[in-house]
Amino acid sequence: MAIQAPNTFKTSRLFLRRPRPDDALAIFEEYTQDAEVSRYTTWRPHAALSDTQAFLARCLTRWESGEEFSWVITLLSDDRAIGMITYRIKDSFKAELGYVLARRLWNQGFTSEAARAVIDWALATEGTFRVHSYCDISNAASARVMEKAGMQREGILRRWTIHPNISPEPRDCFVYSRTR
Repeated sequence: MAIQAPNTFKTSRLFLRRPRPDDALAIFEEYTQDAEVSRYTTWRPHAALSDTQAFLARCLTRWESGEEFSWVITLLSDDRAIGMITYRIKDSFKAELGYVLARRLWNQGFTSEAARAVIDWALATEGTFRVHSYCDISNAASARVMEKAGMQREGILRRWTIHPNISPEPRDCFVYSRTR
């Protein structure tokens, strides 16, 4: 069964919406070119606006195919993209969550708030029983985001993924999930 993802979510402080091509400049300025933001990601900082434009085009294509849904995170008071949250279909019954937020807005609970909204929707969706995510074992801030979003740490995935901004070798990651 194909999942029908909502185009938007509204929380007490945030508005999440489908990305648009015209979000590229804000996304580039806010976080894709920031080496500190991308430190624990699986992608390198974007060197040019064209990198972010190509990334957004891929997001839109994956949305249309139903394999992945990404929402731009904005503050309720401003439609400017400050981050993104992604829901990747992994199997018919589970999905993976990914997220990123502009550094200027870290430590204010925005990412956990966005994650809770997406996880709550996902687990209310027929056939979805598990939403999981992972972070580098050195990324305490991301671990805290998942905990505040109601996810539980399940363990360590050894040599799980490459974070190219830290090392060319796969690194250990904590895995978190929420289930129904």
